[in-house]
Amino acid sequence: MHYDTIIIGAGSMGMAAGYYLAKEGKKVLLIDANRPPHQKGSHHGETRIIRYAYGEGHAYVPLLLKAKQLWEEVEKESEMELFLQTGVLNIGSETSFFMKEVKTSAEKYQLPLDVYTHETVNTKWSALHLDEGMVAYHEPTSGVLKCEDCIEAYRRLSLSYGAKIVTDSVITDLSIIEGIVNIATQDGHYSGDSLIVSAGAGTNSILSYLGLQLPLNPIRKTFAWYEAQEDVYEAKQFPAFTFESPLGHYYGFPSIDGSGLKLGRHDGAVQRIVSKQEVQPFNEDDEKELTTFLGRYFTEKTNVQFGKTCMYTMTPDEHFIIDQHPQYENVAIAAGFSGHGFKFSSVVGHVLSELIRGKTSSVDISPFTIERFAELKR
Repeated sequence: MHYDTIIIGAGSMGMAAGYYLAKEGKKVLLIDANRPPHQKGSHHGETRIIRYAYGEGHAYVPLLLKAKQLWEEVEKESEMELFLQTGVLNIGSETSFFMKEVKTSAEKYQLPLDVYTHETVNTKWSALHLDEGMVAYHEPTSGVLKCEDCIEAYRRLSLSYGAKIVTDSVITDLSIIEGIVNIATQDGHYSGDSLIVSAGAGTNSILSYLGLQLPLNPIRKTFAWYEAQEDVYEAKQFPAFTFESPLGHYYGFPSIDGSGLKLGRHDGAVQRIVSKQEVQPFNEDDEKELTTFLGRYFTEKTNVQFGKTCMYTMTPDEHFIIDQHPQYENVAIAAGFSGHGFKFSSVVGHVLSELIRGKTSSVDISPFTIERFAELKR
């Protein structure tokens, strides 16, 4: 049971990496403690926003444009609808870092971007009520990825190219001896020439076997669906959005296939650091936080249908880690996606498939090295 590459964590990045490696003819094994797509990580909740004029930093844009290309390719190959072009509204103060970076990204990479005043937004989308002085940057070519369908597409294609996927399987031991990766689970033993670790909130528990701990903090986050007037919030009428406000940084989705308006909070004054097993279910305080925001900036009064929790795995600077292990060149790591990583999973999976084959990454990943954290320098 020897493989070219073993991937621990078959969620967003891992499943994509498995696909690209298997498509190259590599013998690939993916191991996951759950059964992706599932409800216990960071990839569930039906939808994720994909935007290209990027408020987190214009250095991300080349990765996003490559991700866009790769999403289109897998959508075509899988014959599944993975992307909805709803457009995305970026709302906030034009002096904020986030909004400045959205505008800089659009200018630097010649991305389509419509600039609206608060009056224009309030007229164009009557459900919104922006404060005086707020601006909105509308990206008409951006939209929504069906996140669980994306993982399912990669899963099906990986299997079609010969990859093996072992689910509901917990790692009990891991070592690298004379360059060979040796893995034990409660179900069996496996070996491989190389290893990819993309285990989300469980990354450090895996890396501990290899003498490495990354500065990763799992954070509990929540989101909910609200009843929606379809002629107002339906996806052909209403865009996805990110919204910086005095109440916090929120994000949301139009009603897709009658699901209702979806809303979540990206930041949060109180961030509860939890273990993967301690995530508390959506509660009244979570609902109150989201509903207060809706009441302040939306004109349509609505009731919550249901809420869910998910995990952010945060780095100190909220930027990703995509790198090789400091001591083992045949180990690649993807972690710390800090609540804004899913849209990148196509390109991150592709990059991991390049790194593990000894190739230079086709996109610049220099901002995402492990060594930027002083205590972990090689």
